[in-house]
Amino acid sequence: MKELTKLETENNIRPTPEIDAFMKASSVGGKKHSISTDYILKVLGLDVCSETVVGSDMQRGVSGGQRKRVTTGEMIVGPRKTLFMDEISTGLDSSTTFQIVKCVKNFVHLMEGTVLMGLLQPAPETYELFDNIMFLSEGYMVYQGPREDVLEFFESLGFKLPPRKGVADFLQEVTSKKDQAQYWVDPSKPYEFIPVSKMADAFKNSRFGRSLESTLNVPYDKSRIHPSALSKTKYAAPKWELLKSCFAREKLLITRHRFLYIFRTCQVCFR
Repeated sequence: MKELTKLETENNIRPTPEIDAFMKASSVGGKKHSISTDYILKVLGLDVCSETVVGSDMQRGVSGGQRKRVTTGEMIVGPRKTLFMDEISTGLDSSTTFQIVKCVKNFVHLMEGTVLMGLLQPAPETYELFDNIMFLSEGYMVYQGPREDVLEFFESLGFKLPPRKGVADFLQEVTSKKDQAQYWVDPSKPYEFIPVSKMADAFKNSRFGRSLESTLNVPYDKSRIHPSALSKTKYAAPKWELLKSCFAREKLLITRHRFLYIFRTCQVCFR
């Protein structure tokens, strides 16, 4: 912090008060947890069980919902910029899911990260937290783009979201053969089932698909790649470091269950 303050003074840099306070709080020594860990614990509602073991099949620990949030917190606290999260809402209530997704959204916007998350029938409040929607069905890309434009795309196909209906439920049912007819509102022609393959073709030919294709076709400047961004060897760590890490892990596991190992050793010796 002294070196940073010196560089800021030399270059006449005045940091934002909030960022300056956060950095100074992060550099305070002698604390058991960092300020980032404490903040994530409070956001995820885990501060009430921060001193409780996670638990296992043989040892009782935190609840199932808390265990889900612990896994999410571990990913967010670490130095990661990209997260792939699948069905994190399983076993959680809608308010907890909303809280987790909101925390992830703050991580994306403040830390400039990228999160690809798959949810099963999210609540309307949770759905509104997403920036972009990737809609897959039967192996086809039906839509990919801003969340605000997904209804406009389906309206161009003749389907409209009815009042008091969640967008996530509408997207799940509009590709189903049993439920698609109820959303048909195009008076110019009678209803006829539109399969997912035709929807995917319509998306490619629409302005939404062409905009996505133009974005993906932009060549990436390889000179911007950091030298340590890609691994140049088969393993990211040397074999000796891997061996020491595995040995330390086994030693920790044996230490945690030392009573069982001592008991089994004495049982074998005196049998």
